[in-house]
Amino acid sequence: MDRFHIEKVSKALGDQTRLKIFEAISAGKCISCGEIVSMRGVTPATVSHHLKILSEAGLIACRREGQFVYSAAIPETVEQYTRALTKLSKSRKSARR
Repeated sequence: MDRFHIEKVSKALGDQTRLKIFEAISAGKCISCGEIVSMRGVTPATVSHHLKILSEAGLIACRREGQFVYSAAIPETVEQYTRALTKLSKSRKSARR
């Protein structure tokens, strides 16, 4: 994962509401926009905006079934992000020595 993607994922997860939405999506296999709205007490437009940012960061995949949009987490992105941050922290430690 390059620096651009690290920043994109960091910004996506840096918002409290988006982080809560991502946690809810990650907890299940697939969740609808309506379920997120009812759980988090935010408007459908707000949920849609946050889902777009999470999707652009590669953290979730969205699919439409009729009038419903379902979201699922992409664990590979989190794994790549974790490895990239670990690599960054190790390179910073070795630079300090």
